[in-house]
Amino acid sequence: MPSSGSDVTPDDEGARLAALDGYAILDTAPEREFDDIVRMARRIFAVPIALVSFVAADRQFFKARIGLDLCQTDRAGSFCTHAILGHEVMVVPDARADARFAASPLVTGRPHVRFYAGAPLVTPDGFVVGSVCIKDEVPRTDFSDDQRRTLEDLGRLVMERLEARRLRLAGRDSRKQFESIAAVSPDAIICADGANRIVFWNKAAETIFGYAAAEALGQPLTLIVPSAFRAKHEAGLARAAAGHPTTLVGAVVTVPACRRGGEEFPIELSLSHWTEGGEHRFGAIVRDVTERVRAEERLKREAELDHLTGIANRKVLSDRMEEAGRDGAAATLLLIDLDGFKDVNDSLGHAAGDAVLTTVAARLSAEAGRDALVSRLGGDEFAVFLKGAADPVAGADLGRRLIAAVERPIEIDERCIYVGASVGIAVADAAGWESGALLGDTDLALYRAKAEGRSRVALFTPDLRAVARTRTSVSSGMREAWERGEFEMYYQPQVLLDTGAITGAEALIRWNHPDRGLVSPAAFLPVLEASLLAVPVSEWILRTACQQAAQWRRLGFARFRVGVNLFAAQFRTGDLPRVVGEILTDHGLPGDALELEITENIILRSDARINADLRELRALGVGIAFDDYGTGYASLTMLKDYPVTRLKIDRSFVSGVERSRKDQTIVEAIANLARGFSLDVIAEGIETREQAELMRRHCAEGQGYFFGRPMTARNFGELLKAVRHRADDGACRAHERKAAS
Repeated sequence: MPSSGSDVTPDDEGARLAALDGYAILDTAPEREFDDIVRMARRIFAVPIALVSFVAADRQFFKARIGLDLCQTDRAGSFCTHAILGHEVMVVPDARADARFAASPLVTGRPHVRFYAGAPLVTPDGFVVGSVCIKDEVPRTDFSDDQRRTLEDLGRLVMERLEARRLRLAGRDSRKQFESIAAVSPDAIICADGANRIVFWNKAAETIFGYAAAEALGQPLTLIVPSAFRAKHEAGLARAAAGHPTTLVGAVVTVPACRRGGEEFPIELSLSHWTEGGEHRFGAIVRDVTERVRAEERLKREAELDHLTGIANRKVLSDRMEEAGRDGAAATLLLIDLDGFKDVNDSLGHAAGDAVLTTVAARLSAEAGRDALVSRLGGDEFAVFLKGAADPVAGADLGRRLIAAVERPIEIDERCIYVGASVGIAVADAAGWESGALLGDTDLALYRAKAEGRSRVALFTPDLRAVARTRTSVSSGMREAWERGEFEMYYQPQVLLDTGAITGAEALIRWNHPDRGLVSPAAFLPVLEASLLAVPVSEWILRTACQQAAQWRRLGFARFRVGVNLFAAQFRTGDLPRVVGEILTDHGLPGDALELEITENIILRSDARINADLRELRALGVGIAFDDYGTGYASLTMLKDYPVTRLKIDRSFVSGVERSRKDQTIVEAIANLARGFSLDVIAEGIETREQAELMRRHCAEGQGYFFGRPMTARNFGELLKAVRHRADDGACRAHERKAAS
């Protein structure tokens, strides 16, 4: 057990350090066999940092590292100092939340470690000399038992390499050193003479091969060589005895061997050659690497196969595409994105979602056929790659068949689940193409397919690149607009339908471009919401709108309320209620001066925290309006589950209400539904007096061009002053009439 307090030194520290010294590994140069392991670890666990660390008396030395520039650090405060205290994998989900590491310079400074997992490196005698570890800059709470076992396998692989290195060094010593090692070695130590007869056979050799020393001594060394390799083995020894160079002597190789019962198995072999009394001698250090080979095969599968579905992963697809491009082969790539999959995860849980993904992967593989590579790129996105095919018609036909396969009902726990798919396709002829460009073209086609609706197949055409460039141009232009202050707020009045009195306004962001003038919101809002600017711009909108509302309230409109549309990104920050509360306090506003508008898409794209955030906002007195109500498919459930205070009837129902009985019925149904939930109602998009009169029967408030278009804060302020002036004039005339009477 370790000692208490900040001193986390194992009780067997002296013996442990002696065991570490025995490997002569500290301050040695990088070696490929260890570097390959950290590269494999980073690929398997998708982390930026992977290390093989040996913990010395006052420091930790990194024999292999990737993602970290340091070759050693102080032992004090390091993660690996704690990892060597036991024989189990140590996992730190969030270093900032762990008192042992929160103040560590590795956490507070570069490389800003948040997650750590380390498998101890245990010697055959049970001493822990270091660890193979992975680190990430973000916390992880989902490190599974399978991942722990995989990390343990990597730890065993490091120790295999370390032991092999030690024995390889030992094999270069003299015969006396060779035999002293053999007496205690856990590996088989075998010696043979120039005639290929066994002259030394240790206890480990008895265990590994099944022959007692008395049975093996004097027998040809081919006793343990599979029959298919015996001739080659004898010829190699003869060349070495004749003084000719051989690739086996002095090298560590993995070759097949044979047990007493005839079972073949892999061994790691280090072969030495010397003369003794004028006679040739050969010494072999042999290790049974059956388990290691199995672990390597499993690690290789994990590195190349998607862990959930068992099909190829993104790396395999990338390698196969690059190979086809180098070969100058024609190719077709299909990207498949599932429609409705998030609903499955949200309503039935991730276990059901995993079952759906596994079923979809199997169906895609069956439909695509043996000549196709089917891979999962991540999440609910899959790819099908066909080398040697560049037929867009055949590709589109396959895309439709894949969609049909996905759309068949999936039965899970006696429940039928339905998902759809969208498919983007790009083809490349044999004239030469680049894998990244083909993937980008296919992604553009998928974007078009999803934009056109569900269950669509779209082929890439060159015009899609121009569309993508436009989106990129808008994105880069928005950042410049933000830095130059080109965004401004417009306000559209909201009025009482029976009197026309202004009760508030909806705040709407506009981009006033210096050359193009006002940019259409449809051209930049979707890009803005998906960009890194979403959070800072959305907070600016809230602050600007509340500041303006406070000014108008001071003009005498004491009940004035401003409505602000929320972005999905605001819920992902985790601090929306705090930010709103601070803004209201800064401007001296009560909660009911602000109404936040949400849409169904925001709820569907956000995590489970959104409901808690909305309830905190309601506790502040802030109104929650459901925008575009009536256009979604899950709105009834959301009314029941979310703290909504008002419904906004979508303009698509209002614009035809005077002509369409169906629109009137929908409006009436929404109004009745709102009354049943004790919710207010406001109608959007009112453009005529007739629409205003019809909507007055069902709604208390309305907004639209009939009452005023979105306008600058200055123009809106003048409108309010005019309204107040008319109200003052009306009051004076009423007073004069009363005095005259």
